[in-house]
Amino acid sequence: MQNDGKKMKRRDFLSMAGSVTALSAFPLIPKSAIASTHREEAPKDAKIHRLGIYPTIGICRVGGSDQYFLAPEVPGLPPMPEGGFKDGTQAIKKQAQRFRIYAFDDQDRVIGEITEHNATIEWNVHLANTKAAWYGFNNPLDNGELAPGIPGQKRNQYFVSDEERERMLVINGGERSISGINQNGDTENDTYQFVGQFWNEETVKLGKIKTDEHGRLIVIPPDGVSNSPTNAAITSFADNDGWHDDWCDGPVQATVKLPDGTFMEADTAWVACIGPNFAPEIPPVTTLYDVISNMNAEQGWTPPVQAPISFRKHIYPIFRRLGLMEWVSSAANLRQGWLGVGNFSDPAYIKQLADPSPANQAFRQDIFTKFRNPNNVSDTAYLDERLKMPMMLGDGINYDGSPLQWFQFPHQQYQFLEYWAAGNFTNDFEDDKADAIHTIEDVDLKLQPDALTEAALEPCSGGAFHPGVELTYYLRIPSMYARNYDNAADPFRLAHRKRDKLVQNIGRLLTLEKAEKGDPALGTSPPLAHQWAGDLTRWMGLPWQCDAFSCQQVLMQEDFPTAVWWPALLPIDVLPEENYTQLMDESLDDSERVKFYENRADWKRGVAGIGYHANASYWDGITNMITLWERMGFVVKRKGPKGAGTGGLSAVPKEMYVEVGRGNVEDRFKWNPSMGDLPN
Repeated sequence: MQNDGKKMKRRDFLSMAGSVTALSAFPLIPKSAIASTHREEAPKDAKIHRLGIYPTIGICRVGGSDQYFLAPEVPGLPPMPEGGFKDGTQAIKKQAQRFRIYAFDDQDRVIGEITEHNATIEWNVHLANTKAAWYGFNNPLDNGELAPGIPGQKRNQYFVSDEERERMLVINGGERSISGINQNGDTENDTYQFVGQFWNEETVKLGKIKTDEHGRLIVIPPDGVSNSPTNAAITSFADNDGWHDDWCDGPVQATVKLPDGTFMEADTAWVACIGPNFAPEIPPVTTLYDVISNMNAEQGWTPPVQAPISFRKHIYPIFRRLGLMEWVSSAANLRQGWLGVGNFSDPAYIKQLADPSPANQAFRQDIFTKFRNPNNVSDTAYLDERLKMPMMLGDGINYDGSPLQWFQFPHQQYQFLEYWAAGNFTNDFEDDKADAIHTIEDVDLKLQPDALTEAALEPCSGGAFHPGVELTYYLRIPSMYARNYDNAADPFRLAHRKRDKLVQNIGRLLTLEKAEKGDPALGTSPPLAHQWAGDLTRWMGLPWQCDAFSCQQVLMQEDFPTAVWWPALLPIDVLPEENYTQLMDESLDDSERVKFYENRADWKRGVAGIGYHANASYWDGITNMITLWERMGFVVKRKGPKGAGTGGLSAVPKEMYVEVGRGNVEDRFKWNPSMGDLPN
């Protein structure tokens, strides 16, 4: 059942606010902000030279509900499913990814979208989960001497031959094709479902496909289920033998028959089915789009962003993301005290941040010094850069004293901040044309293809790859991309090639050299190169819940601030709905209402054992989360009380982000339909 509701929901919001211009009075509003592109729009008589599928990398998110909503399609605007992110029970709605095809002329100018109304399209998707047949995770392999990569052994290595590992450990959903308008409307046709086997005995579903009213492809992810057919114990945050989950990925392809009878193959895209985003309106401070964009610029595959840069596109998102982190991390919520910066949620403060005048330079430079400098890799960087923004951990957590113990900005993103501090930017924060963009159809045609890719990757975390909450460090490695082998390929398009087997054996240990070059003795191609089904998600934790919920915050020698991992995807400290209800109760004294507002709670509260890897009951905690993950709440925006910001409620903002939809985490509690709907 589709439950998109995106357009209606946003219209309701706009009408409630009065107008788009009126929204600028509210703090930290989401603003569409689309990266500039080298593309141009083709003349009307242009002939089709090539076709491409977009987004080039699409993101699905698992959930136990049969309902789903569509992934974001406009950069800067979050998903807004009608009725929220749960379905009225404890089940989380799935995030489905829609794919479109665009035509280009021989100068790579955009001709327009290809649909079933102007062509015949046959889509082909291959999904697989190969985690159990891959290698264990110890550390990213690409950080050099700052945090040397640690070789990994094979998971489930008691299965020795490639044939046995393929049969017992690979969940191959196979290839599925679909064509036409509104196909598989009830999403129950077995022809369009991906199903494989684990341990040669357990059936595992990996999702399904359908088409919309224009013949565009929609990939619907699986349920997020993990299991061990042997009842194996959980012994690792990342590598557990005898276990499977249902994360999966693979190529998305299409053959198009044009009206003149010509057949063309569209450039291959990719889809990855990963975990939920529990704070979907709060983007990570650095996104996967930022990471890949940085790599493209360093490779010369895209032109460098020249100053003056755009405040709306390059700077405001950074401060907005940092401001929103206050709702998912106490370290960020108390940042004004421990770091000496202002309130990023204050419109007046945002206005000052947007001022490029020389008179404002001292203010900008002072704020700039509070950001962690990724160029500082000195022996004292670990200490020099600790108390900087964002207060998050990084790739090199295995190495005490490494600058990579702390979160690092991509160099391009940090350069944007340098430009900003120097005043080399344009104050284009207020832009009526950009504010009027609500759907991808509102975007200029020449920007639409790349905007779809940006919107898909923008909600994904672009740091703390250990291994990560969604996908990981390999997406910053040039050899993973088609552009590395073809100068005409899209910069964000992964390289694709089939192999004889989904299993990829590069010897007993996974090292950086073998990851980059393969194993000539075994005749194995390098894994950090051309990809096939299951190749992206195999590097992630197995099962996925263990790594996702084990890495929340890390208690170190310093009492405060506490470094966190991925608060924008998996919150740490939240304002519970119960506290919000008391805050909104006008019968209470204002001082009491403020107490409820200021009292944040542990998002994972009630689940025994969740904590850092060394804590007692740690294994109990992450084992419990394998079954309890859907009980966790989502952090979403809510209106503040009447009189917020004045009098006794002067400390309370006019809008806030509240944890809602939290279920009962007691194992003995069992919901059944006779109880009615649970709160959403």
